[in-house]
Amino acid sequence: MPSSPSRRTVLTTGAAFLALGLAACTSETTPAPSQGSTSGAPGPEPTAAFTFGTAVAPLGLDPALSSDIESFRITRQILEGLVGVDQTTGQPTPLLATEWSASEDGRSYTFMLRKGVTFHDGTPFDAEAVRVNFDRWFAFSSDILAKAPGSAFTDVFKAHSDQPTLSVFKSCTVLTPDSVRIDLTQRFTGLLPALTLPGFGFSSPAALAAGTADVLDQSRGGQPLSRYASAPVGTGPFTFDTWEDAGITVRSYPGYWGDRGQIETVRFIAYDHPQTRLQALLDGKIDGYDAVTVGNFDQLVKRGMQIVQRDPFSVMYLGMNQEIEVLKDLKIRQAVEMAVDKEALIRSFFIDNTASASQFVPPKISGFNNSAPSLGYNPDKAKELLKDSAYKGEELKFYYPLNVTRPYLPTPEKIYAELSRQLTAVGFTIKPVPIDWSEGYLQKVQSPGDHAFHLLGWNGSYSDADNFLGPLFSEKTGEFGFQDPQVFSKIARARGLPEGAERDDLYHAINEQLAASVPAVPVAFPISALALSDRVLNYPASPVLHEVFTKVALKS
Repeated sequence: MPSSPSRRTVLTTGAAFLALGLAACTSETTPAPSQGSTSGAPGPEPTAAFTFGTAVAPLGLDPALSSDIESFRITRQILEGLVGVDQTTGQPTPLLATEWSASEDGRSYTFMLRKGVTFHDGTPFDAEAVRVNFDRWFAFSSDILAKAPGSAFTDVFKAHSDQPTLSVFKSCTVLTPDSVRIDLTQRFTGLLPALTLPGFGFSSPAALAAGTADVLDQSRGGQPLSRYASAPVGTGPFTFDTWEDAGITVRSYPGYWGDRGQIETVRFIAYDHPQTRLQALLDGKIDGYDAVTVGNFDQLVKRGMQIVQRDPFSVMYLGMNQEIEVLKDLKIRQAVEMAVDKEALIRSFFIDNTASASQFVPPKISGFNNSAPSLGYNPDKAKELLKDSAYKGEELKFYYPLNVTRPYLPTPEKIYAELSRQLTAVGFTIKPVPIDWSEGYLQKVQSPGDHAFHLLGWNGSYSDADNFLGPLFSEKTGEFGFQDPQVFSKIARARGLPEGAERDDLYHAINEQLAASVPAVPVAFPISALALSDRVLNYPASPVLHEVFTKVALKS
């Protein structure tokens, strides 16, 4: 890899966000009222076309029932939530709510809504629309959730209306046409930043009904989805236009309440191999693409292309499933950790300045534990542990994805090959199980099954330790089969504590406990990067991937 000084990189928005704002997002127990306004006099009509290369096609376009990055990249253009993200400070900022206040006990939040906003189908955005969306998310059935690749509501509020005593969400009440109150069953310190998640973008109630949004009777690439998930309707700066084999097109919404920017049409085209994305940029077929890999970094530098890096806000890990009998043995899981040469993996497959991980919370988030224990790379000790364990060379299935690049997993096939080699070297017998990403890889490794090992990661969406530890380790899941009521209880308690030393200390303890029990092996906090043509003057890079294309500036 080239050394850092040789890179032609632009380190702007992403770096500023992390340097200034990560801890700030949840610093207020009772947020001060926040004011917002529309853009004032209308600017010039957008006329530009912009084509963006993605690593894979989205799994669906209903963000309430998705968890993949490419789905969110597109739905962020179409749907908006109550709260946005300030690109400079990372603070929650007004979006469809212009101001908010919290009760003293932190269990009730009142939001004043932006007036005069319409959904793309012409229906009004108002308090009733907010209530309909929250009620829909709360009412998701176990059958829907079993088919969907993810649910932000589940991650944040923990349970739905069929288990109301377990849910953090209690109700959404219409106060006036322009105000709503969200009531919680317990304090949740990270509520405001959590509401910036794409999964809390509001859909037109009329479009939800017309598209039978809760009936997943359609399919794309083997993924069940509703008719609505193929044609979402929101309040965002772009309207959905088409979804064809060649890609997805969105267009600037003439009735948008805010700044429409320069771009009238955005096309998202999936290229499932890093070299094809690179070549499409060099040939002028696209204006930019995400997920630059080590393999094409040098070529981009030599051609003088722009490379925009994001600060690390994800963790890549080697997952283990304790439902597989031998992996219930702590000694065997410790042997796995000591078999992994993280530095060798980072040098070979990740962009410079990617850091080795010994926990699942990135270093710039409040709650990161500087002294979290790590067994380190020690293949000789790993062999000894295996020799003294119940493992007798049984074949262990290792799932890994094909035809995909993620910010936390740039070249999964190569990373799998090296990890498999390292595990085999200390005495494990590995059976490779490659699965195309578009054929349900995510669902298969996150569900109960025969996967002993798997490759995955987590890209943070807001700046709170709970956004990492909650979705991964707050309860027993099919991904890890990890069962530790003490850890579950600590994570539940931490999310309700106000910002401060007590909360940080509890997250430190959780990270230490996870490191000691090894439910998975955190490998790296990756640097991710985009490549852009010279036509692009500015791209709103964000560590949490909150990248709305009205902020893209192009040469005239």
